[in-house]
Amino acid sequence: MNRTSRLNCIIPPHLLKRLLESEDSEVRQAALDTMLTTARLRGERAVRASLAGPTATATGNGRRTVFDCDHGSFLASAALARSEDGPASADDSANRAFDGLGLTRDFYREVFQRDSIDDHGMRLDGYVHFSVKFNNAFWDGRQMVFGDGDGKMLGDLTRSLDVIAHELTHGVTEHTAGLAYHNQSGALNESISDVFGSLVKQWSLKQSAEEADWLIGADVWTPGIDADALRSMKAPGHAYDNALFGKDPQPDRMSKFVHLPDTEEGDSGGVHFNSGIPNKAFYLAAVGIGGFAWEGAGPVWYEALKASSAETQFQDFADTTFQKAGDLFGVGSVEQSAVLAAWQEVEIPIRGVPTGVARARSLAAAAGNGGVSRQDGLAALTRQVGELSAKMTRLAKEVAALKETG
Repeated sequence: MNRTSRLNCIIPPHLLKRLLESEDSEVRQAALDTMLTTARLRGERAVRASLAGPTATATGNGRRTVFDCDHGSFLASAALARSEDGPASADDSANRAFDGLGLTRDFYREVFQRDSIDDHGMRLDGYVHFSVKFNNAFWDGRQMVFGDGDGKMLGDLTRSLDVIAHELTHGVTEHTAGLAYHNQSGALNESISDVFGSLVKQWSLKQSAEEADWLIGADVWTPGIDADALRSMKAPGHAYDNALFGKDPQPDRMSKFVHLPDTEEGDSGGVHFNSGIPNKAFYLAAVGIGGFAWEGAGPVWYEALKASSAETQFQDFADTTFQKAGDLFGVGSVEQSAVLAAWQEVEIPIRGVPTGVARARSLAAAAGNGGVSRQDGLAALTRQVGELSAKMTRLAKEVAALKETG
């Protein structure tokens, strides 16, 4: 299978498997049907990719079209629900999908001067009410598809803007680095979608890094489910903890890395698990820089994505973000120091940066308290060095005194 061109779904397979254990027969059936339909779609996509090669994308200035599947699973038979030049639909799901596609398109255009998903004006097609009680939403390389959820555990997948932006960002990744969807590169692929999915939401709400909730999929659960979201970038491993789904299994540092087989059953090497590590690094970098994350850490991650390749690993990406932060904001800047400190916190030290220098820059970034000037950060570093020097002087005097009395 071409690992850079595949079906990307927002609901991780381990959550669907837990739904199979529900005491509710309707929930179990919906989960089973979702898994079977997803497996069929993945197979069809793999065959299509192997026969036709890379999918050609229709250009059109990012024009949006939303179709209603009316609970069918054959996209070609879906009816037009809303177009770029047409009126709003009477269907709320169609309008939410339309708005989400537009906000994501506008975010990439205004923040990164990117012309739609492929940077060549790719049309944005969305399909709502896919299949019956389909517990997922996915990007298949050509269009965005939304299920309605089973109505008991999961609701309409058009309700979360960050879910829409997450899935469309898989398309951005496919047309830039092409991160292979397995092991570390696959976890990085998932993390990139979470990062920019969150940024689209923050941008639309004009929230600072400190104000944002950093949750992914907070609106996909029904009100009766005791869970905050699918994932938390701020606190990986703490998005949910309940009897049905268990505890959120995402790690937040390399010492907790989850090792799983590179199979469908093993989540392609744990891509939805280990994405928590780079997610936490981005959150830390964003709050370390402060202000609007799409103006600070966002450009660093975007440039690093464009500079990456299919098998880029966590270490490679961390090193690239450090370099890009220096290119964008200056070597030794508060922004670069915040990126350095963020990766250190998740136990991925930047290669080529001596431990002492890394520690000093981390202290300067921490002292910056989110978005202060570079001069203030350097002043904080100077104070730290001065305090250390004073302590060394006192210690030397104490040692000399002990020698005299001895």
